[in-house]
Amino acid sequence: MIFPDVSWAAIAPEIALVAGAVAILLVDVQWKPEPRVLGGIVALSVVAAAVLSVGQWFRLDTPSDITIPFGGMIAFDRVSVLARFVLLAVTAMGVAGGWRLFERLGRRAAEALALVLLATVGFSFMASSIHLVMIFLGLEVGSISLYVLAGITRERPDSDEAAMKYFLLGSFASAVFIYGVALLFAGTGRLALLGQRAFLDANIVTRPAVLLIGMALVIVGLGFKVSAAPFHTWAPDVYQGAPAGVVGFMAAGAKIGGFAALTRILFTGFPLMADEWASVVAIISALSMGIGVVLALVQDDVRRMLAYSGVAHAGFILTGVVAGAAAEPGIWFYLAAYTIQLVAGFAIVAAVTGSAAGRSGLDAFAGLAVRSPFLAAAFTVTLLGMAGIPLTSGFVAKFGVFVSAWQAGFSWLVIVAVLASVVAFGVYLRVIVVMYMREPGEAASPTPSTAARWMLVAATVSTILFGVLPQPLLDLARNAFSV
Repeated sequence: MIFPDVSWAAIAPEIALVAGAVAILLVDVQWKPEPRVLGGIVALSVVAAAVLSVGQWFRLDTPSDITIPFGGMIAFDRVSVLARFVLLAVTAMGVAGGWRLFERLGRRAAEALALVLLATVGFSFMASSIHLVMIFLGLEVGSISLYVLAGITRERPDSDEAAMKYFLLGSFASAVFIYGVALLFAGTGRLALLGQRAFLDANIVTRPAVLLIGMALVIVGLGFKVSAAPFHTWAPDVYQGAPAGVVGFMAAGAKIGGFAALTRILFTGFPLMADEWASVVAIISALSMGIGVVLALVQDDVRRMLAYSGVAHAGFILTGVVAGAAAEPGIWFYLAAYTIQLVAGFAIVAAVTGSAAGRSGLDAFAGLAVRSPFLAAAFTVTLLGMAGIPLTSGFVAKFGVFVSAWQAGFSWLVIVAVLASVVAFGVYLRVIVVMYMREPGEAASPTPSTAARWMLVAATVSTILFGVLPQPLLDLARNAFSV
């Protein structure tokens, strides 16, 4: 009997997060504490996972160092550690930014916080897996947790509707993904990405139809998770109907997990077929940018605007994917910069319109500069970062992926991306004008929680800092890849 290699060090951060989720549920059942006690457990779990991830980073001497324990299911390398850094930052910021929601949930706060940690575990496994079955398991753990979080309040019909739409469409996307996995197995006889790459290295596939269809279905399934067009139709309704306090984490976590899995599959398993899949990804990228910015421009609800903005940003990130493995540092810089801005943006929306609210009309932000100068300033920096204005991290992120796409021969895609960025600036400028140029009326001054305030300070500072001094984050991303 052959036993697979077991390396608990490779999954130590995930173990810490799962232990935190279990501890939250056990403590809640036994002592029924206040939500802040459960928040302390979340903080300890995230800090423990971060410390263990730092230890993993320094244990790996070079970007090329990799071990594959658990029967070839998990990759213990710097790429997975980098993805976990971003995920943990998003998790901590998401919980802090939506803390008013967890306080409002009362006894259900334990369920919500445990689901947040479990979703992080699922997306982390998507990033660290190099086996298609394990990627699917991570996808389902993360997705099912988000389905429940979308309807966690159980107070509004639109929240239940959002959860049901997310569940039904997400299940369909998962079925498409797993069917694509089955076709890739049929074409190569392997489920491990390195095995599929070795098969293509050693064999000439004269009839690649099965492989091409399988890759197309996998791209479609993951395109749904990252809300890329034309697989984005669920995002505006779900982001509008789900509780505002948790939408930022939902959107950011799904994008990190989806892009981590997509790049793993395309760059590790099928780099020899880049000519085939790069053209498909480029078309999806162009559609996402065009549809996202045009529909965002006509929205009167800020959450729907951010949802369509997320569709456009998925397209911007895909401009880096078409360039292949050489663009991976730029892709991860973009993911880190954008997801921080995304969580901050939804945290501000939650503070202005309510953590459990379903709609966030543009009128609610009228005169925010007078009612809450801090929130207005933080939202302005966040929106300018999303727009890619110079001296923000968004500018460096867009510049990096655009250059990679241009060097890879996709000049037409870069031109589309630049035009979409110009239109997108009008989307964000519209909100800024409302905050500073409209009269506040009789609306009350929003009061974010202390945790949310500190989170917004961190997000604002990082957006400016990595725009002015991007080198530390760029070096961290480059040190994760042997390109």
